[in-house]
Amino acid sequence: MEEAAHGGGTTQRGRLMEGLLAYGAAFTELGRRFAVQLGVHSTDAFALLEIASAEERGAPLSPALLSKRISLSSGAMTTLLNRLEQAGYITRSREHNDRRIVTLRSSPQVKERADAFFGSINERQDAVLSQYPADLVEQFETVLTQLRSALEAELTPSGGGK
Repeated sequence: MEEAAHGGGTTQRGRLMEGLLAYGAAFTELGRRFAVQLGVHSTDAFALLEIASAEERGAPLSPALLSKRISLSSGAMTTLLNRLEQAGYITRSREHNDRRIVTLRSSPQVKERADAFFGSINERQDAVLSQYPADLVEQFETVLTQLRSALEAELTPSGGGK
């Protein structure tokens, strides 16, 4: 493997990717356990987490945006949303001026269960992040955003992905 010009950057990239993969695997396992607690498939649980997170950020998702976040076809997304709605975990509403746009909202039940399930890990992660200066955490956010964008560009049909 070729060494990067930045004094071992390839090795550093490898270590960073290894850490991100390990974090991703741990998060996936946590999501799987949350799904078991809710009695849903892990894809349904990750959809619920995306919906609730978007709401917390003040930018609720539409089914189309959710399907981009969790890579499902429109048919599979409709089936998933039907399951979640029937279970009482989400609602679909038409809040936009364009009445064709559906907004997804998580139920209070999901919010309570997610808060209870993820509360301790969120506290632990907040404690870790609080050990670092805000500007360093901001830089890390930027790096993660850029790495995700590079990955997503590769995954889009025109991005050169397979």
